[in-house]
Amino acid sequence: MSHLNPVNYRKLIWPLSCGLILWLAAPLRPSDLSLLGWQMLAIFVSTIIGCITQPLPIAGVAIIGLTCCVLLGVTPIDTAIAGFGDSTVWMIAMAYFLSCGFVKTGLGRRVALVFVKCFGKRTLGLAYALIGVDLVTSPATPSNTARAGGIVFPIIESLAKAYGSDPQEGTQRKIGAFLMMTAFHGNIATSGLFMTAMAPNLVAVALAAALHVHITWTGWLLAALLPGLISLICVPAIIYKLYPPEIKDTPNA
Repeated sequence: MSHLNPVNYRKLIWPLSCGLILWLAAPLRPSDLSLLGWQMLAIFVSTIIGCITQPLPIAGVAIIGLTCCVLLGVTPIDTAIAGFGDSTVWMIAMAYFLSCGFVKTGLGRRVALVFVKCFGKRTLGLAYALIGVDLVTSPATPSNTARAGGIVFPIIESLAKAYGSDPQEGTQRKIGAFLMMTAFHGNIATSGLFMTAMAPNLVAVALAAALHVHITWTGWLLAALLPGLISLICVPAIIYKLYPPEIKDTPNA
C-alpha cells in the first residue's frame, strides 16, 4: 500500500515567492495587458515552478494552482473546470486505464516474450522483436513511458543480464546498450504512429479541433504510416551499424 509523501516546505518557498513577487508587480505590467491577465501569469509561473521543484506531487500542485485561480477571482469556476468536461481528457484517462491493465496483468510482458521467442535468434532480430512489442501495444497504451518502462525495459534488463551485459561491470556493449538504444528510438517512432500512442497526440488533436481542423484516428494513421514504418524498419539496422553489439547471435533468447 502506497503512502502519501509529506509536503516539502523548503521547496514550497520558490513557487510561493516567485508567484507573490509577480502578483505584487502588477503596477509594472505592460499597459496593454489587463490586471487579470497579469495575475493569471503570476499563478501560472508559480504553478510551473511548483511542478519543477515538486514540494508535493504534480497533481497536487496543479490542483492548488487551479484553486488559487478561482479563490482569487482570476477566473470563474465554470471556466476553471471546463477542461474536465472535454471528451479528449476522458479519452486520455480511459487510455491510461488500459495501459495500466497491460502492465498490471502482465499481458504486455507475455506479448513481448512471444516476439522474443519468434525473432530472437540474432541480436538484430531481438531489436526488431522489441520494437514489434512497442508497435503492437502502442495503439492502446497512450504512455510511451509505460510501454518502455513497464513492458520493454524489463525484457531488455533480463536479456542483458542473461548475456552478462552490465554497465556496472563495464560490459554494457555486449548487448544491453544496443537493445536499449534501439528500444528508445523505436519508442519515439511508435509514439507518433498512432493517435492514441502518446497522450500529447490527443492534446494536439483537441487543439486542431479548436481551429476547425478535425483529425480522425484513421486519418492520423494514414498520414503517419509511411514515415513511421520506414523509421521502425531502418532504426535497428542503422544503430546496428553505428553502435554494434559485441554479441551478434542469441540462440538461447
